[in-house]
Amino acid sequence: MTGARRHTLDIDSVTHRYGAVTAVAGVSLAVRAGEIVALLGPSGCGKTTLLRVVAGFVRQRGGSVRIDDQPIDHLPANLRNVGIVFQSYALFPHLTVARNIAYGLEARGRARADVRQTVDRFLEVVRLTDLRDRLPRQLSGGQQQRVAVARALAVEPTVLLLDEPFSALDKGLRLDMQIEIKRLQRQLGLTAILVTHDQDEAMSVADRIAVMNHGRVEQFDTPINVYDHPATLFVSGFIGTTNLLRGRALESSHGTTLVELAAGARVTVRTDRVFDAGAPVTLSARPEQLSLHGEPAAERWRVRRRLAVPLGPNTMHDLETHDGSTLKLVEPRLGRPVETTAEAWCGLRPDACPGLFKEEP
Repeated sequence: MTGARRHTLDIDSVTHRYGAVTAVAGVSLAVRAGEIVALLGPSGCGKTTLLRVVAGFVRQRGGSVRIDDQPIDHLPANLRNVGIVFQSYALFPHLTVARNIAYGLEARGRARADVRQTVDRFLEVVRLTDLRDRLPRQLSGGQQQRVAVARALAVEPTVLLLDEPFSALDKGLRLDMQIEIKRLQRQLGLTAILVTHDQDEAMSVADRIAVMNHGRVEQFDTPINVYDHPATLFVSGFIGTTNLLRGRALESSHGTTLVELAAGARVTVRTDRVFDAGAPVTLSARPEQLSLHGEPAAERWRVRRRLAVPLGPNTMHDLETHDGSTLKLVEPRLGRPVETTAEAWCGLRPDACPGLFKEEP
């Protein structure tokens, strides 16, 4: 597959309902050739339904799916040339590793010599050549997953679909397989969609992430932009850890908004959004965007230290504001002893660009 043509996938205004429940609501995504896109969101957000629409297992109520600008909605699942790796791997327990990989090729009537050559190639790609004659029950979870990936890739699909493929693995093996999938994707130029509810998985594997909520895409962007510049309050809370501080906008001008926080300070926030004077807002600040101080100053608010926990080279502080909000703050430990005084002051780091959102009623 190295050097082969890369394929695009376009999902255009796809909608699907189960009875009165809308699972996917007008979702549009343009997946570039050779790109891996993660569908990320909580259970019930519509990501698996959207994957099943692309695979052909579900016929959507509206919208279209195209591969290389050609509609595939009229094609049954077995004619879409889409590779799928399921959460359960779905290997045939009575077939060897090699026969599992060969299954799709044999079902398509490929010549025996061609099947053997392709199986040998993908055994090498997923580094399982020495295990070709083993049965699935004789393999580890990670090895079974690699067999499932090789079987999906052997038929040279236009698009690879990964449905929660790492969820059955322990943490260490899950990271190894995430790296393996990314290696294969880059080596073979795969266009792929990964369904996951694990934000770390999406951040480490995907080129872009579609964050879904209630059947809609709230943000479709690179992992860095989704983390650093969340488009909505939901995205800011779902991706990573964040602190939510309520307040009201005092004035907006020239890319900044002056906010009066309920925690007891006025802070200037850099933002492209414009807010009416007096509008209720929520400031979303990552733990690393906050700084802790031993004395009061402008744009700082009083906090009470509740706990300090060492996290490798960092210290995580658990703080409480005078209005009862709790904050998580992370700062480098740098070999210094952690302050034990109860009273401190908190502020935004000078380089911080926290999210600022209009508070929903």
